[in-house]
Amino acid sequence: MTALSRRSALALFPGLAAMGLVPAAASERFGVTLEPGTAFDPAMVAEMARRLAAAPYAPPPQVSAGWTDLSYDQYRSIWFDTRNTLYRSTGSAVQAEFFPAGLFFPAKIALNAVTGGQSRAIRFERRLFDATDSFPDLPEDGTGFSGFRLLGQTERPGIFQEYAAFQGASYFRAIARGQTYGLSARGLAVDTAAGVPEEFPLFRAFWIEEAAPDAPHAVVHALLDGPSVAGAFRFVLTPGDTTVTEVEARLYPRRDLTGAGIAPGTSMFLFNGLNRAGFDDFRDAVHDSDGLLMRNGAGEVLWRPLTNPGTPQTSAFLDTSPKGFGLMQRARGGDADLVARYGNRPSLWVEPVGDWGRGQVRLVELPTDKEINDNIVAFWHPEAPLAAGREHRFAWRLHWGADAPGEGDVARVTATRGGARVFEDGRIFAIDFEAHPALGTDPAAVEVRAFASTGSLAPPLLQVNPATGGMRLDLTLRPPVADVAELRAELWRGGQRVSEVWLFRRSAP
Repeated sequence: MTALSRRSALALFPGLAAMGLVPAAASERFGVTLEPGTAFDPAMVAEMARRLAAAPYAPPPQVSAGWTDLSYDQYRSIWFDTRNTLYRSTGSAVQAEFFPAGLFFPAKIALNAVTGGQSRAIRFERRLFDATDSFPDLPEDGTGFSGFRLLGQTERPGIFQEYAAFQGASYFRAIARGQTYGLSARGLAVDTAAGVPEEFPLFRAFWIEEAAPDAPHAVVHALLDGPSVAGAFRFVLTPGDTTVTEVEARLYPRRDLTGAGIAPGTSMFLFNGLNRAGFDDFRDAVHDSDGLLMRNGAGEVLWRPLTNPGTPQTSAFLDTSPKGFGLMQRARGGDADLVARYGNRPSLWVEPVGDWGRGQVRLVELPTDKEINDNIVAFWHPEAPLAAGREHRFAWRLHWGADAPGEGDVARVTATRGGARVFEDGRIFAIDFEAHPALGTDPAAVEVRAFASTGSLAPPLLQVNPATGGMRLDLTLRPPVADVAELRAELWRGGQRVSEVWLFRRSAP
């Protein structure tokens, strides 16, 4: 019997302890407790958000001090008892398990089960969770739910495995079949790197739909709320070799939002071949993502390697009707770190649904010296502010997997390395392009088009990389340079672009 079950049994049958008799079956009851049902319609969530936005912001209930004062190790020592999994005994193709509030997750989140057209609130009960004997004896009413994870039969029939999780502010993440968790998405970013304090609206309530036994996807509804905006979200998650999340968002700002970030992704980049110096580490690279990929409205495919800058950096890529963007993990295989397995983490591609008009893909890179810190953010910033008192609709698909849809139309950038020139002034960038039919095998037939916003570029050197079968471009930036130099390089053959457009910001040390 678990530690939690022993405490439950002693509470119900205090006289049994003296006799050393604590019957397991007497105290154990499995499954969640559902409150009485009400009719459910997704439009109800939008109406809730509209009403919230019309009133002053009021934060959700917070957990008690004992729960927020938990140490990291203490919080990890309480976990969901899988015998209480939602929809475990109904035949649903979707199951859900829950996280307790506490430590980094101070808000109590409402969770609801939707089945047969009825919504029923899931009652928080301490018995749903198990813990080690060293976990503090904290009051049940001092905490609540902080989020949940979804499970499905992703690899074998009858075996339910986790593939997505929602927890903390408006964060959520997913993995494809066989992957490990890495970067996260958010429902909305507000004033990220905008020169004012960033807001973190949160999903304060969720509705998790029961699914048919053979359903290919899960459906989740969420109510967003924050000081400046409320919103209603609908998620349709389909796990597989690529896990796809379809997102529909209705936003109701309380004020004009000039710093809205649509479809934000949050990741970590510590170092790789671009900034290896200064890290005394047994690994060659440490990152959840190594580049920002964009397919703009003009049809260009752009690749921007990520950096860990000395000071906060924000890059803006102007566009109209973007086709997609995302934080990608292209360094695959050969992990030196057999625990973290960074090479097995997903890329996240954002595919706009409908015309998003004019705006910018924004990339925020923050300095960090530890891999526990997420220091990379990418999102779409609409040109026009989101006006208060109106409904604003956006829809997009998130592709969690090894690659982005449509990758490979032109030769991809597979690696970027940088360092000081040894026998001359300047800094060299070695850019590897994969082998590709459009690129061919003869460097002499390929034209290099390169540009630097400051300083000058030495004549580029393009040659076959015998280790990859592709081509390597050596690009040298000569001094003097200003504080920041923007670099661009691309390969052309037969009058057509045959590679991704490589972009990089070089900051003076």
